Amino acid sequence: MRNFKSLLAAGVAAGVVCAGMGSAQAGGFALREQSAVGLGNAFAGAAAGGSGLGSMFWNPATMTNFAGIQSSLALFAIMPNSKITPTSGTSAALQLSNGLTDSGDMAQDAVIPASYASYQVNDSVWLGISINTPYGLVTQNPYNSAGQLFGRTSKVMSINATPTLAYRFNDQFSVAAGVQIMKFKVRLTSATGVTAGASSATLEGDDVAFGYTLGATYKPMTGTEIGIGYRSQVKPKLEGTLTTSSAQDIHSDLTLPDQVTVGLRQTITDDFTLLAGFEWTHWSKFSRFPVLTTSGATATTLTFDYKDGWYSSLGGEYKLNNTWTLRAGLGFEHSPINNDNRSVRLPDSNRTWTTIGATYALNDMISFDASYAHLFAKEGTITSTTSGLTLYANTKGRVDIFAIGLNFKLGAEPKKVATKAAMITK
Repeated sequence: MRNFKSLLAAGVAAGVVCAGMGSAQAGGFALREQSAVGLGNAFAGAAAGGSGLGSMFWNPATMTNFAGIQSSLALFAIMPNSKITPTSGTSAALQLSNGLTDSGDMAQDAVIPASYASYQVNDSVWLGISINTPYGLVTQNPYNSAGQLFGRTSKVMSINATPTLAYRFNDQFSVAAGVQIMKFKVRLTSATGVTAGASSATLEGDDVAFGYTLGATYKPMTGTEIGIGYRSQVKPKLEGTLTTSSAQDIHSDLTLPDQVTVGLRQTITDDFTLLAGFEWTHWSKFSRFPVLTTSGATATTLTFDYKDGWYSSLGGEYKLNNTWTLRAGLGFEHSPINNDNRSVRLPDSNRTWTTIGATYALNDMISFDASYAHLFAKEGTITSTTSGLTLYANTKGRVDIFAIGLNFKLGAEPKKVATKAAMITK
């Protein structure tokens, strides 16, 4: 237990020290970068254990695949490139700032962490914890751009701790549940006018909110694992300030989406494993949220009108030898943002993921992961209107992601739990 506490403390410390704002890479402003192993296979089969110990993020029941005491740390360098180019038809008053000049790269690079620890209590029970950054966003449109009235800077930060309990009934079936404890913070700025050098209106707020995770895995035969995981909605009640010429206290109730993930992990040969996954996110819950003053008056409304999003992927893992494991994957993401609701704050779009990765086992206890992904984003358009002024723009982007990971384990393979049928046979 002392060793577990040490690993737990290390994982929590790493998550708290490193967690911060990232550039959203999972549709909307969610972050899919939660496992260095998973990135290498495009997160295929994550709900069935295809993302290593990091699979806990999508399905906590996968923790029962990991014996003894184990921990995993990962760091992701996310380098997006996103550009907004105003087009003809944009109101002349908006063009007075900087004409139809494009924004340049308005998506900010970021480094984000993910950390996990698990402890096998006995043949049936596992305890674990994960520290993640499930949501993050940093975009910055230049001052005096044609879109400054709709948004200058957008920053979203989250830190999420999830203690988890898993139970394995037998060799085939495991279940788990966890509690999400999330710190969520938002800062948004926009110009107060269309003139060059116009001052900014700033909205800031934060909250600690709660949710839960559920999961189950089923192994119908040797070499086959099917998993399903659920992450609940989290509803932060933001409290903060809205500052224009003066500051006033405000509050707003948000709803962050719930998510269902299913996965398959299928052994094809002793060396090759096929992975497949599907993820659905209830982004339509992230719609419109009034921002209220202490008197109950509506100061402004945060309008998103997102659609539900989904992601599907296929990947493979090849054990080259006892030291090296290679992986690759391909994924397609249907974004909750389209030409109807795209904004200068987050010009997201559908995208294709191409990924590769590898794991190097130093010995039976320590291994290292490295992965790379390139995301091809579909070009899109923006149509935004306020106070009778309209911005028309085209968007284009791409993303490169690098990940490294460190894994540590102390323990043998999970002991098998005899089924009732097996005991009767004996």
